Amino acid sequence: MVGNAGPSMWRAFCANRDPEKDLLDDWSQDILTDIARCFGAVALYPFLPPHLPFQRWACQAEPCHSSPLGILIHPGYGLWHSYRGALAFAERLRIPPVKPQASPCDTCKEKPCLTTCPVAAFHDNDYEVPACARYLADSAGQDCMDHGCRARRACPVGRPFRYHSDQARFHMDAFLRARRADGPLGPTTAELDKNQDVVTLPNSSKTPRATRSHGQAVPATVQDETRGLDR
Repeated sequence: MVGNAGPSMWRAFCANRDPEKDLLDDWSQDILTDIARCFGAVALYPFLPPHLPFQRWACQAEPCHSSPLGILIHPGYGLWHSYRGALAFAERLRIPPVKPQASPCDTCKEKPCLTTCPVAAFHDNDYEVPACARYLADSAGQDCMDHGCRARRACPVGRPFRYHSDQARFHMDAFLRARRADGPLGPTTAELDKNQDVVTLPNSSKTPRATRSHGQAVPATVQDETRGLDR
C-alpha cells in the first residue's frame, strides 16, 4: 500500500506539478509506475478500473476503521490520510502483522462529525451527495470550499495532520467539478429557501444517496481516493 498522511504529499506534488492544471492522479501514476518497475512489481490504483478493495486492504495493512462518515479513520492520523496506490508482487512477501488498535470512534461520545454538516448530509449511514454538492455550489458553502468538509474537520482525531487550505480547496474544487459533470446540481440553498413548497429538500427520502457499506462504497467527497476528488 502506498499512501500519505497530512499535507506532506501535497507539498511534493506542488513542487513537481502545477496544481492549477495538473491532476494528482496522473502524478501519482507517474511516480508509482517508476517505483513498480524498479522493484519488478505491478502498480495498482484506486482511481482506475477495475476498482479494487483498497479500503479493505488498508484495514489489513494498518489499524484503520470505518468512521461514521464512511471514510477510514486511523488512530493517529484521524481522517487525514489516503491511499494513492499499491504494489503487487508475484511472490509472497513476509509482512509484520498489524498491531490491533480500537477505533477512536468507539469512545467518541459527541461524534461532532455527524452534527456539524450545515445540510445534514451524513445521517442514517447515508451520504446525501446532491445536498452536499448544492451547498458547495452556493455562497453559503464557501467555508467548506476554502477549508475542506466541515464534518471532516470536526473530528478531534489527528488534527495535526489536517490538510492546509490550499490542498483542501484543490480537493473540494475537484469534487464539485465532478458532480457538475454528472449532471445538474439542482437548486442552491438560496433557491430552496424561496421554493420550499415545490422543491425536494436536501434531506428528503426522495433525494438520491450514496450508501456507505463497511467502508467500501464511499463517497468521493471526503475519501480522497477517487479521481472525482483528487484530480
